[in-house]
Amino acid sequence: MNTLIYYSFNVMILAVIILVVGMIKPKWILLWMDKPGRLPIMAIAGAIFMAGAVMFGEGNKQKQQEQAAAAAKQPAQKAGEEVPDLH
Repeated sequence: MNTLIYYSFNVMILAVIILVVGMIKPKWILLWMDKPGRLPIMAIAGAIFMAGAVMFGEGNKQKQQEQAAAAAKQPAQKAGEEVPDLH
């Protein structure tokens, strides 16, 4: 598996953890605020989740490019070898 895809899963899991913990106790995430609300938690978790989704998309694009490059390196079959001769 591509490392970018692997890291994107970790970032998405982090976003879910931040969202769940922040919805229960916003003070645990927003330490510097006196009275933190839940809306900033949703915005932070949403931004982190979107970053993870972009990382996943880029990792998939790299993986497809690597597979296309590997397929291009394989020798192409001749047209006569594709269909067996029955005579």
